[in-house]
Amino acid sequence: MRKLHFLVLFLLSISSIYHLVDASLHVKYLPGFDGPLPFQLETGYVSMGESGDVELFYFFVKSERNPETDPLMIWLTGGPGCSSICGLLLANGPLVFKGDEYNGTVPPLQLTSFSWTKVANILYLESPAGSGYSFARTPRAIESSDTKQTHQVDQFLRSWFVDHPEFISNPFYVGGDSYSGRVVPGVVQQISLGNENGLTPHINIQGYILGNPVTYSNIESNHRVSFAHRMGLISDELFESLERSCGGKFFDVDPGNIKCSNNLQTYDQCISEICVQQILLPKCKDDHVLPSRVPTLPNIRSGSRRELKEFSGNDSSSLPPPSCFTYKYFLSAFWANDENVRRALGVKKGFGKWSRCNTENIPYTYDINNAIPYHVNNSRKGFRSLIYSGDHDMMVPFSSTEAWIKSLNYSIVDDWRPWMMSTNQVGGYTRTYANKMTFATIKGGGHSADYNPAQSSLLFKRWIDGEPL
Repeated sequence: MRKLHFLVLFLLSISSIYHLVDASLHVKYLPGFDGPLPFQLETGYVSMGESGDVELFYFFVKSERNPETDPLMIWLTGGPGCSSICGLLLANGPLVFKGDEYNGTVPPLQLTSFSWTKVANILYLESPAGSGYSFARTPRAIESSDTKQTHQVDQFLRSWFVDHPEFISNPFYVGGDSYSGRVVPGVVQQISLGNENGLTPHINIQGYILGNPVTYSNIESNHRVSFAHRMGLISDELFESLERSCGGKFFDVDPGNIKCSNNLQTYDQCISEICVQQILLPKCKDDHVLPSRVPTLPNIRSGSRRELKEFSGNDSSSLPPPSCFTYKYFLSAFWANDENVRRALGVKKGFGKWSRCNTENIPYTYDINNAIPYHVNNSRKGFRSLIYSGDHDMMVPFSSTEAWIKSLNYSIVDDWRPWMMSTNQVGGYTRTYANKMTFATIKGGGHSADYNPAQSSLLFKRWIDGEPL
């Protein structure tokens, strides 16, 4: 088996000869933003495989501090199948949508004060093929999986570094959130194995960062019930009955257990109107449930009304109001599908409709059910890691992340304590382990960094610079 593994690595190293980095584009202006960009943005495609039948699109933002020596991080958005625009324009990049009510023109952008690119070079990758502006030329090529992503990201990076040799010596990190919690630890392991087996260029991998990471479904599903109880969303009596009838296991329940099933139905009713990404926010429609009727938006041009119908889910009657957190998802669809935007970014002609999350149209095999073994292997190799959780996220509760970290059985070197903002306010809580893993919560945070961007940015800056939180 070990010989077979090395053979696969060898074949991958041979195939990497055929990976082509298309001519990159230095973007100086973006529709929706007034004036030249005050940061350096590059976009491009990398062709994967011997026939180049997979084209992975990327955005590269140079650090605003010292790009020659600052760390370089590749950022993978979750999904699987969500665009890296979620990071670039929604979570931790240098621009965000203003959030104005849509009027039929290109949604306006503004600079942020919390971009992670203030202290690091960030490579936002659209992975797998079918995500964002990435695509495949054949039905077979678009097929993907967790493990296939780990190989393709490693191959992408080695090709990208050939075209960007000035960054080879920079400390390198892998980052991501949500579903990429399954993929990022595997990418770190794959890069490490490739380095050990002589793949070039050698990547100066130092560690990884994950936000609200999907890691092991059994743990996460079981912790949602206790999270709901701790947050006062279900009663003591229901929680105690759930514990007794379901035996503390709420994932893949035996349908013959009527009492457990009935309790879970009551639980579902209690949380049905909760925004699970951030339980304190109102539940709003997201970009997958856009309206089929638009007469409530009189200031939208007729051409844009047709576009709105095209993007709609045909099952709702009104847009989310601009006050909704998810309104920016709606704006991102109009921005990313605008032809002027595509020309400015160098998106290849003939590319179809962009979707923020194309999860239903990518043939995908979920073959990393449990990412914990990857964390163990990465810890043994000495890689540092930051695992952070918005403490009001119910999709991947902080308690589930804390549970699998504790299961690694590493000793604590810095016990549970608050970490502070520069305003002397508590930003969250943290604990550090002997395997160089730091766990941190973001107080009031949700499922991704954009729910509390100022706290997330400060957390990242301190960790990436090697400072105590």
